[in-house]
Formats: sequence, C-alpha cells, structure tokens
Amino acid sequence: MSDFYQTGIVSTFHRLGEIDIERIEAELTWYAAERPIALVLPSLYSELQGEALRGILNTLKEVRYIDEVVVTLGPCTEEEFRHAREYFSELPQRTRIIWNDGERISSIYRAIQEAELPVGEEGKGRSAWMAYGYILSEQRFHAIVLHDCDIVTYNREMLARLTYPVANPNLDYHFCKGYYSRVTDRLHGRVTRLLVTPLIRALQRIIGCENQLLVFFDSFRYPLAGEFSMVTDLARVLRIPGDWGLEVGVLAEVYRNTSLRRVCQVDIAENYEHKHQELSPSDASKGLHKMCVDICKSLFRTLASEGIVFSDGFFNTLISTYMRTAQDMLKRYEDDAAINGLLFDRHEESLAVETFTKGIKQASDIIMKDPLGVPLISSWDRVASAIPDIFSRVREAVEKDNGAQ
Repeated sequence: MSDFYQTGIVSTFHRLGEIDIERIEAELTWYAAERPIALVLPSLYSELQGEALRGILNTLKEVRYIDEVVVTLGPCTEEEFRHAREYFSELPQRTRIIWNDGERISSIYRAIQEAELPVGEEGKGRSAWMAYGYILSEQRFHAIVLHDCDIVTYNREMLARLTYPVANPNLDYHFCKGYYSRVTDRLHGRVTRLLVTPLIRALQRIIGCENQLLVFFDSFRYPLAGEFSMVTDLARVLRIPGDWGLEVGVLAEVYRNTSLRRVCQVDIAENYEHKHQELSPSDASKGLHKMCVDICKSLFRTLASEGIVFSDGFFNTLISTYMRTAQDMLKRYEDDAAINGLLFDRHEESLAVETFTKGIKQASDIIMKDPLGVPLISSWDRVASAIPDIFSRVREAVEKDNGAQ
C-alpha cells in the first residue's frame, strides 16, 4: 500500500489498497460511450516475437472501454507488416496498424518535409506522432492512451488506472502520467534515480527553487515513464522530440500547453518490469549513455527556451553540483535497498553516476555549440495549417495499408 502524500504542483493519485477492477472498468465503459478512447501501441517488429506483447494482447481481449487500438510499427518489411496485421487481428477492438516504412506513409512524411516542417528521425517519437495524426483524422476520440509493448507485468488494472483520470469527466484531467516501482531483487530505473532527479535538483540549487518548470519536472515520481493518457486536443498541439529526450520533451510541451491543474500522475502498478538497457559507459552512441545525452540536451534546450542563460562556467558548476547531489542520492538508495533486503552494487551504481556525468558534459558541449539543435517534430495543428488535407491523406493511407474498404 502506498502513502497518500501530495507533493509538488501536480495531483498525485496513489494506490491505496486493493483495487475493484470491475467497478473502475464499468465506469470507464460508461464514460467511453460518450468520450471514446483510443490506445496507441508503439511497437518494434521484434516485440511480436516476445512473451510481453503476447501477454498484453491477451489482456486487451478482456477490455471493453477501448474503442480502437492503433499499433504504430517501427522499421519492418512488407512481409513483416502483413504478419503484424495478422498478429493483431485477434483483438476484439477495431485495430489499425501504421506501417511507417510503407510507401503511403512515407509519402506523407515527404509531403510534410516539402512544406518545410520537421518530422524528426525514425523512432518511437515519430511513430507515436503519426498515430496521433491518424486518431485526430477520425475526429471522434476524446482521449489517447499510450504504453510500450515490452511490459512483462502488464494487467487490466494498469491500463484502467492510466486511463481513468482523463476519461472521467468529473475529474477532467488533460494529461495523466503513470508511475510505478521498478524492483526485482534490486532497484532498477537508474536513469530516473541517478540522472534525472539529481540533475533537476542540482539545477534548482543553481537557478533557484522557485523556477516553475523545474518544480514541475521534480513533481513527477517517474518522469521517464512511457505510459500516459491525454485528451486529443492536447495531442493536436504537442511538438515531440524524436530521440531519447521524448519523455522529458513531452512533459515540457504539456507544461506549455495546458493548465497545471489539468495535469496529474497515477500509481499504475505495484511493480513494473520491462527490458533493461545496457549502461554502455564507454560508448555515448548507445544504451543508457546515449539516453543520458539526449535527455540532457532536451532538458537544457527547454530551459534555454524559458530564458535561462547558459555558459561554460554554468555547466562546470552544474556538473560539480550534480555529482555531489547524485552521490547523496546514491547513499539514500543504498540504505533503502538495505532495509528492504535488496541487493545493491555500489560499484555499478557509482559507475552509472560517472557515466551520466560524462553524458551531461557531452550534452553541455553540444548545447554551447548549437543551442537550437534538431527541431522538434511539428505539431499536427501546424501541419494541418500548412497542408489543409493532411488528415484525410493520413486516414486514407492507413486504411489502404490495412486493406479497409
């Protein structure tokens, strides 16, 4: 059982005892009749071979309040796309597969680029963005829910709790972020524990604890969680990063585009397990090392857009402050692991802090050379203004790829 303490400036909904899943699903089914809900599943083709996605599909077969499932596929061949269509066809909900590599969707990306609007690089961010475009083209959905396809511990309660704050008109939230514990025989979630939280708190010590954006970021218990729900009006105006800075970038866009009173987070699982990335301490082009660089770039550029002035001296101070803060946090986690009887490898945890320190330094060098960087993927609002028939083109492309009449 969780505590019920409210912290920060966003509403926190806790897990307080056993959940009556039948009641909450009955409510969601009632609300969805007037406020339809779409579920977005960003998926790599390789995940179709895994047990996690099979478990997710078996669970979704029992869910009645999701009106449509939109699977947005990473790189795949035509044969693999056909297999994916067959694989997901067993779902009882209306299901559409977005073939991002297919000629029809590729032509839409090209048309947007020809209008001199950025569509980002291939990846989860762009795949999710195209799924939003398709859902918006249908003009009938109130809310979008998104989660990854590698969740080993997936269940109906997780999806229902993630959906509820946005679907329930009496709560009427515009954006809901999931959070959870990631624990096996040891603590996981190193990037959140040892990079994002200590980095944000180090920034607060330098910039000032009254900085509203940093307070907003620090209010989230798991800012890098990939699970969230939002109203479609928000999906229309969000600009999205196309790299590992996706989650931080989305939170920054939510901060800019909706009232803080309409933002919440919810405890969606007693425990959460999915695939783990390698640290890759000697190679900044992959693993958690690359994730660190991308997250830091996204965070620094967001702060720059809020008027924060960076310099070499600022970043030197930040790195020193981060290292001290991260070491203090590391000791707290070591003690937390001890009282819960969990393994704690101080060397591995310290190596993660050292790797993230290198990543912060690399990100700061990039920011000093190129403050703007790669543009965010354009909002669908902006794209529709430049290409008035874009939604009908997206809808036609997806429907034809799926063989719909």
